[in-house]
Amino acid sequence: MTALRLYNTLTRTKEDFVPIDPQNVRMYVCGPTVYDYAHIGNARPAIVFDVLFRLLRHVYGPDHVTYVRNITDIDDKINARALERRGTRNVPILDVVRELTEETYGVYRDDVTALGCLQPSAMPRATENIAPMIAMTKTLIDNGHAYEASGHVLFDVSSKADYGKLSRRSTDDMIAGARVDVAPYKKNPMDFVLWKPSDANTPGWDSPWGRGRPGWHLECSAMIQSTFTGTDTIDIHGGGIDLVFPHHENEIAQSEGAHHEHPLAKVWMHNGFLNVEGEKMSKSLGNFVTINELLADWPGDVLRFNMLRSHYRQPMDWTVAGMRESWNTLEKWYDIVEPIPGTDVGEDLLAALADDLNTPLAIAELHKSRPEELAGGLALLGFSVKPEALKSKKAVDTAAIERAIEARLAARKAKDFKESDRIRDELLAQGIVLKDSPQGTTWEVKK
Repeated sequence: MTALRLYNTLTRTKEDFVPIDPQNVRMYVCGPTVYDYAHIGNARPAIVFDVLFRLLRHVYGPDHVTYVRNITDIDDKINARALERRGTRNVPILDVVRELTEETYGVYRDDVTALGCLQPSAMPRATENIAPMIAMTKTLIDNGHAYEASGHVLFDVSSKADYGKLSRRSTDDMIAGARVDVAPYKKNPMDFVLWKPSDANTPGWDSPWGRGRPGWHLECSAMIQSTFTGTDTIDIHGGGIDLVFPHHENEIAQSEGAHHEHPLAKVWMHNGFLNVEGEKMSKSLGNFVTINELLADWPGDVLRFNMLRSHYRQPMDWTVAGMRESWNTLEKWYDIVEPIPGTDVGEDLLAALADDLNTPLAIAELHKSRPEELAGGLALLGFSVKPEALKSKKAVDTAAIERAIEARLAARKAKDFKESDRIRDELLAQGIVLKDSPQGTTWEVKK
């Protein structure tokens, strides 16, 4: 197989991947903050790094790869949601936090499993790693990288001469990007929280600095340290591009500050943003959609395939038309490979994946593969290769289609042909084909 090459955000270059220990390749990916259902953008890192996990297992052996994806089950959004949930109940707030996060993580776990993702080797929870977080904070104070002020412990950014090396931003850009809190107890506006005080209605733990809770950035550094024992440096750290700054930048500062400047990770990998139908996803635009909602209408294999049609580092546009195309392609392939046990994986497909997870090229190679290689390639990419997995067709909202046809007819009568065409194209993107005749307009579902 061609040597594995990965793009390293830290160096801005594609590099040959040489693990620290080929017998134990270590990868950590920032996981969900479990206060609400995960949106489709959150599915991208889950799928991307699952493909990398599968590829690493294929190259180094399934027993020689450790993949850790954390669960952030304590942060301010979780605390606010838990306080709402508790209402007038006389129960400890931490119990409500656990109730909320267990429920939400259960949905996330089921969602990403339906997307074909393997379970990581370990899934540490922030709330179960408070002691390592306190210990790391003590070490940072002792090493001159942190200080206590007004019940807070803050990382002193000026103590790290190379702070900013991952994001490569100017100080002004970093201040803007971090949405810096102006606080009189900070030595420097860029200093960030390691530990902060908790009031009676906020989850907290006893510490040398009083009852409090960890800062978000500290959580990942401590979980990496406590999960990957015996080393200060892991092979790969991954996550979405939005985490480069400040989260991953601050992880580097903390971990290196606590570990005698040993690198936190050799390779930093980040997936690109996801848009929906050409626009940034947001609740105000009405295009905010969760994985759970999509799985109610589309098979998980289709969602996975649609995600892998774009290179992981590039922005991608999530469209209904793309989903339909993905579905049609998988149906054709599954009909071909159904009777084939297929464990062969084509060398050209492996070469594509080895070139910084070039899944679009890998998919192109699948189109050219022999049936046995097609089956093996699909399996390596995480697909179920079960025709029955594609049979739960998306429910058709007949009433909505009829309303759209009426609106199109009204537009045509008003000679607003641009609107008429828009409605027709929108329905076509959903797989609904209109047929006009002297007797009226009929429709059918296109496969």
